[in-house]
Amino acid sequence: MKISLCMIVKDEEEVLERCLKSVAPLVDEIAIADTGSADDTRGIARRYTQNVYEFAWTDDFAAARNYVFSKAEGDYLMWLDADDVIPPESAALFPSLRETLEKETPDMVTCPYDVGFDRAGKASCTFYRERFFRREANFLWVGRIHECIPPRGKILRHAFRVSHLGSQKVRGARNLHIFQKWAREEPLGGRELCYYGKELFYNGLYLEGIAVLEEMLRGDGWYVNKIEACKTLSECYKARGDRERAYLSLLRSFRYGEPRAAVCCMLGKLFQEEKRWRDAVVWYEGALLCRDHSEEGDFEEPACRSVTPCLELVCCFYALNDMERAKFFHKKTEELAPDHPSVLYNKQFFEER
Repeated sequence: MKISLCMIVKDEEEVLERCLKSVAPLVDEIAIADTGSADDTRGIARRYTQNVYEFAWTDDFAAARNYVFSKAEGDYLMWLDADDVIPPESAALFPSLRETLEKETPDMVTCPYDVGFDRAGKASCTFYRERFFRREANFLWVGRIHECIPPRGKILRHAFRVSHLGSQKVRGARNLHIFQKWAREEPLGGRELCYYGKELFYNGLYLEGIAVLEEMLRGDGWYVNKIEACKTLSECYKARGDRERAYLSLLRSFRYGEPRAAVCCMLGKLFQEEKRWRDAVVWYEGALLCRDHSEEGDFEEPACRSVTPCLELVCCFYALNDMERAKFFHKKTEELAPDHPSVLYNKQFFEER
């Protein structure tokens, strides 16, 4: 049973070797499609595989990924981005993953994807992504940007993690331009509208983002994407000074599922900014009660269920002159993140009083 790694790359000389060094000992084949590098990306790739192909870029990530999938010959196909890394503790799980593939023969395996990290290097944002695919099941990527493979068949979860460490490469408004071109050429589905709205927000186009996200929420779509759209919609309204609709957008997310910790923290922050301390307390304490939704595909931020609301509760209770509760939550933060700059500041602050 063979596993093939399939990658698409462009101008990734800064990070590609870091990625390949971490994964090459694990897989049986590596296939890489270069979409027009002007640096030494292809040279670095050839140190690890002779299966390096050129693919003319067409502003379509799915097309490029499907092309490199077509070149691989393994029983299972795996994907990574150039700025991903397999951490050592995850590499140690690879033998058990092979056993799972051989015994269970799933069509698809989803795994945790760590895409954000705190100062201590601990994952601060995690969600599950489709990672391994049975080649004979003929899966295809869809979406010109923020592409994915729709789940079907026998799907298993595995603890094998991938770390998205990022790079210094500046992508600018590339994603936004792809979405704008795509939207001119054909109607976008719910998932695409959600991500398009986020790109508009990132680029400061708040009115356009509001229009796209409202369209997404009016139509069909996956509940996780709808919750994410509500969060981004709230940020768009807040950026425009419309705090009423910022509140309502977050509350709207409850139509699509139980409260998420990030939504509760955002509501708490809105109230806190208006010095409505007791209202803020309700939502920050609510965040502590929320459960982990990462296995559902949420962009899970563990800090929103732990240290973030606790830090804000210290501030709220101090503002309410409730020193006992303020110190209680400060002690909580010391247990959760003793080296966090805000925790250290609060420690000194309370010691001086």
